[in-house]
Amino acid sequence: MQDTIWYQSPAEVWMDGLPIGNGRLAAMVWGEQTDIVTMNHEYLWRGEHRNRENFPVAPEALSQIRSLIENGDYFRATALANVWLGGRGGIGGVPRRIDGYQPGGELCFAPQGTCGFVKRELNLLNGVCRSERTVNGATLCMTAFADAAGGAVVCRWESNAPVSGRLLYRRVPDEHATEHVTCRQDTIRYDCSFHGGISFSVLVSYQTDGAVSVEDNSVLICNATKLTTQTDIFVWLDGQKEPTAIEQFCYDTVLGEHCRIFRREMERFSLSVDLLESDEPTDKRVEALRRGEVDDALVLLFFRYGRYLLLSSSLCGALPANLQGKWNDAINTPWGADYHLNINLQMNYWIAEPTNCPTCADSLLKLIDSFIPHGKQAAKELYGCRGIWLPHATDVWGRATPESFGWAVWIGAAPWLAQHYYNHYLYTGDKKFLRERCYPFLKEVALFYEDYLVRDADGVYQIMPSQSPENAFEGVGMFPAAICKSAAMDVQLAYMALGYAADAADVLETDAAEAAHWRDIRAHLPAFQIGSGGRLMEWNEAFTEREPGHRHVSHLFGVYPGDLFTSETRTAQYEAAKKSLDYRLAQGGGHTGWSRAWAACLYARFGDGEKLYEHITEMMKEFATVSLLDTHPIGINGKPGFVFQIDGNLGASAAVLEAVAQARDGKLHLLYALPRRWKNGSMQGLKTPGGHTVNLVWENGRLKTVAVTMGYANRITLAYAEKEYILTGETGSVQTLTF
Repeated sequence: MQDTIWYQSPAEVWMDGLPIGNGRLAAMVWGEQTDIVTMNHEYLWRGEHRNRENFPVAPEALSQIRSLIENGDYFRATALANVWLGGRGGIGGVPRRIDGYQPGGELCFAPQGTCGFVKRELNLLNGVCRSERTVNGATLCMTAFADAAGGAVVCRWESNAPVSGRLLYRRVPDEHATEHVTCRQDTIRYDCSFHGGISFSVLVSYQTDGAVSVEDNSVLICNATKLTTQTDIFVWLDGQKEPTAIEQFCYDTVLGEHCRIFRREMERFSLSVDLLESDEPTDKRVEALRRGEVDDALVLLFFRYGRYLLLSSSLCGALPANLQGKWNDAINTPWGADYHLNINLQMNYWIAEPTNCPTCADSLLKLIDSFIPHGKQAAKELYGCRGIWLPHATDVWGRATPESFGWAVWIGAAPWLAQHYYNHYLYTGDKKFLRERCYPFLKEVALFYEDYLVRDADGVYQIMPSQSPENAFEGVGMFPAAICKSAAMDVQLAYMALGYAADAADVLETDAAEAAHWRDIRAHLPAFQIGSGGRLMEWNEAFTEREPGHRHVSHLFGVYPGDLFTSETRTAQYEAAKKSLDYRLAQGGGHTGWSRAWAACLYARFGDGEKLYEHITEMMKEFATVSLLDTHPIGINGKPGFVFQIDGNLGASAAVLEAVAQARDGKLHLLYALPRRWKNGSMQGLKTPGGHTVNLVWENGRLKTVAVTMGYANRITLAYAEKEYILTGETGSVQTLTF
């Protein structure tokens, strides 16, 4: 059952439920005696602030902040930078204007009579959730899936004897919304309008062989052996409209087509390791892992689950996965389940290109495309620069405004996303995409640097103000993030983004003078500094860290997801980064799911498969729910608690992938960080820069065979066991190696 998570106990709370989705719609299936399907739509954000603008910034603000930085007055520089450039929300006590991602409501079927729970499961290959109960002695089976053809969420209840129950649609109480439910013989309609925001409608179409009795807010189904529902959500951004009725359909046909599409996408990539597979329910395996028992196969299941979540939150959607993917049951979710652009959103898509999910990767880029007009306006309004500036946290409305006083004075979001634009070209070879979408974005990032960087007396281009998300050093008072000059991550991002822009210009044979200028700027950026303790420096000076065990390791971007510091390139910084990571973790770092996942990815780049495995295992012990969803520790109503955060799931999957194959230094490094316990295995469908597809098999920890289907590039370099193998061939030809 390597592709199934299953349980012999019900999910009594939402976070222990089983997620299904097609990108546009998502649902969490849970419930003890009642089947509850909590619905979400990707565009269901409140919309109260979808037209927000930036606050005016004094023309002299930037020069004053820079003067304070130059004089070493970091406290006043941090304070002034946040006053002018940090937005009004955050630690200042004013609510930020980012709209929160909202629940769409719950479809519920409550059987009448004595219920007993039997089993529930989620098949990761076909994206179908099933559960089984007994009701008054009858066996009642429920099946749920989010149609992978872009359709509705479909549920079917079937029993071997007549069963009665109540079908209803409801939403959590919301004092800032107006709602109405209408029940009819074959439909339930729910309408909701957020005060000052958008409106949405939910249409539940149902068919049954039982008797139907319509009541005010629910439907009583009597003596039925079958009940089938289709639930769709319609989001109205510009006023209320009438949804089109859901067409009648053949359940078996829709289910079969859904399974075909979803399985096709899942099987575009596979990773298998010969491990002892447990026949215990998934929750029992998680509990055993927490007790210290070994379950190697659970780590591989966790990897597959991550890829399942990526597809389920991106496959047919127009938007990328947010902090909770597309699943949410609360009106006031921490951070509004928004988009954090200082690692979390990027981490969600680290596996998209290499595991052959280009349409998922494009959903991220489509969101960023929508920010370009306002991002260019923000660069001018906030910093007086050409080019583009993007905020560190935002929502879906394409508005580039700083909303987190204390954290938001950071210019690195757009440069980091430049990596995803350029990678999409490198993996697909799509020249049209490069010309029309990728290069224009990269050029805007480079233009911002042209205007923003300050050349000092030594000819070095300094980044001021600068920040290392989300860390602080002593001397900046209450502020959670410190402002300085040329923090390490900002320098690394500038180096890589300017390189992408110049390389893209070369490919397109355009803007030669600009490309030369960008390379000259890059050559004169501040050095990648190593401190006296041998650790990679996080800031421009050897400040005393306020929180040595901080969850972010932003200064290690150049190791992963970048490749500035490797075992072959800038080896001094590479070794210093190892020491920095070890030190950070020794001081209590890695205390969130996503932070553990990032640490595992870094250890993969350091070639340490044992620590990689240790951190993924510890992450699962500390932060995974019984349904394998990653969580983030946070205080809720003054009490300790945990909230679902999907980036840890997807980041851990990236670490597992990196253990087997990692693209860096212009090469594909194979089995570079393979844990010793993964002795025998195979990988099929790996994508690489150049558009190649790689299949490989290993035995007893040693590579056995590699087969490469050549992409748009006619050359690939494989690195294994300190040797390099260069393969060449025409597009579509298969080149093999046997070891």
